[in-house]
Amino acid sequence: MRGGRVAVVGGSIAGCAFASAAARSGADEVVVFERTPGRLADRGVGLCVHDDRYEELAAAGYLDEGIAWHRLTRRHWLVQDGSDRGRLMWDQPFPFRSYHWGLLWRGLRELTPATVSYRLGHAVAGVGPADSPAGGLVGGVADGSADSRARVRLESGVEEDFDLVVGADGYRSVVREAVCPGARPQYAGYVCWRGSFPAERLAVLRPGAGPVESHYPSAHVATVCFPGGSCVIYRIPGVEPGSAMVNWVLYAEPPATGLRLDDPTSIPPGALADELLSYLGLLTERHFPPYWADVIALTSPEHTFVQPIYDLGTPNRTAGRLLLAGDAATVVRPHNTSGAAKALQDAFAFESAWREAGSWRELLAAYERDRGQVGQALVTLGRNLGRAQVEQTPDWASMDSRQLESWWEQQVGGAAGFGGHALVAEPKPR
Repeated sequence: MRGGRVAVVGGSIAGCAFASAAARSGADEVVVFERTPGRLADRGVGLCVHDDRYEELAAAGYLDEGIAWHRLTRRHWLVQDGSDRGRLMWDQPFPFRSYHWGLLWRGLRELTPATVSYRLGHAVAGVGPADSPAGGLVGGVADGSADSRARVRLESGVEEDFDLVVGADGYRSVVREAVCPGARPQYAGYVCWRGSFPAERLAVLRPGAGPVESHYPSAHVATVCFPGGSCVIYRIPGVEPGSAMVNWVLYAEPPATGLRLDDPTSIPPGALADELLSYLGLLTERHFPPYWADVIALTSPEHTFVQPIYDLGTPNRTAGRLLLAGDAATVVRPHNTSGAAKALQDAFAFESAWREAGSWRELLAAYERDRGQVGQALVTLGRNLGRAQVEQTPDWASMDSRQLESWWEQQVGGAAGFGGHALVAEPKPR
C-alpha cells in the first residue's frame, strides 16, 4: 500500500520513529504536530536499550551507531551492611546501552526523512472521524469506521483531515481519549526521585581510595536495595562529546505532602517541595551505604525531580483511522527497562504492517494483532517488578546471590519482556 496523508500527534521519541516509518513506507505526506514551540524539554534523564534489541532496531533503521551511548555490562545489587559501599548481594549480567534522553531524541529527529513536516507549537485539542459534527472532536470521539478519514483539531481551532492519525502524545494522550474513552494511567502508590550530574564530580568522593573506576566501574549499574524501595544508579552520555553523567532513579512511597498524585503528572526540577527533598535525604541517610548516599547528594536540587509511577494497558490500540503508539498505548512502569525499545518496536510493527497491507483497515488490524498482547505483557511484568522492588520488598539483608537470583527469576516468570521483547521479523524492502 502506498500514498495517503498521515498525522503524528507528538514529536518525541515515538513520534519521530512513527513519522520515519510512515515516510519510508510510502505515505504521500507525513505531518508531526508537536505542542512544544522549541526544542523538547530535556532533563538529562537516562534510559537503556538491551544490546539484542539495539541490534534488531539498528538493522531495521530505527537506531544509529552515531547516537551517543554508554556501554553497561553488570548490575550490582547492594544492601547496607555497615561498610562504606555496602554488601554485594548479586553480580547480575546487564548487557545494555544507556542513552541521554535529549541526545537520543535529537538523533532520532535527525534520522527522520526531510519530507516529514515537523510543526512545532501546534497543540492538538481533539481527534476523531472526519465526518464528526462541528465541535465534536474536543475530548475525542472515535466511533467512525476504518473507511472514514480522521480529523485533527488544533487548540487554535484549525482542522485538518488525514487518512491516518497516530497518537504518539505520551501518557496524557489526547488521541487515547478518542480511541479508549476514559482509559487513564493509574497511580501505582509510589514515586521515583530522579536526578543526574556530571560524572567528573565523583572524583571528590573518597579521594584517597584510588581512582573512581576502581570502586565504581563505568560499565556497572548499582542497585541499592532497602526496605520499601530501591535505587538504580548508572552512567549515561553527557551533552558534550566524550563526557558522561551519572543518572539515578530512587523508588519509594512518598511522605504525606498533600500533593495530588492520582492525575498523571511530574514535579519538575527546581519545584520540589522542601518535604520531598528532605525525605529523599532521609531515605539515603537511613538506608544507603555511605558511598552511595554521597553519590546521590552530588545532585543539585535544581536537577532533582519527582515522577509519580503510573501504568495502563489499553483494551485496544486502534479505532477508526486512529492508532496509538508508545506511552499513549501502554504506560509501563520503568522497572522493565524497556520504554525506548517499546516505542521503537511499535514503529517497527507499524512499518511491517504497512508494507504487507492492502488497505488502511488491514494495516490497523495487523498492528493491533502484533502489539496488543505485547503491550499487556509489558504492563504485567512492570507491575510484578514494582511489587517486588518497592511495594513488597523482601528481607534484602538476609539474601545471598543464589537467593536473589532465584527471587529475580520468580519476578520475571520466564517473561522475555525485561528490556523489551524480541522482534519476530524485519520490514521487507519494497
